[in-house]
Amino acid sequence: MTATTARLDLRLDARDKSRIARAAALRGMAVSAFVRDAVLREVDSAIAVESVVTLSADESRRFLAALDEPFHPNDRLKKAMQGAARMPRS
Repeated sequence: MTATTARLDLRLDARDKSRIARAAALRGMAVSAFVRDAVLREVDSAIAVESVVTLSADESRRFLAALDEPFHPNDRLKKAMQGAARMPRS
């Protein structure tokens, strides 16, 4: 059994709470476990949408070609790297 380390309080109207309790019962789960699982599924979905980049075939080819090219920093990046090299280390 895992220890509970954080608590989340949620205000619902009676109708929504009743619907959640019914759905949890249909799944044979406690309300808290049902809500936790549903919320975590939604969390994973929201994070995935923001974390995944989809490229078209043309974009994918151009991206892979760019990775194969040698890196040439521009003047602005060279200046930033020189400034960073002069900064004291902690």
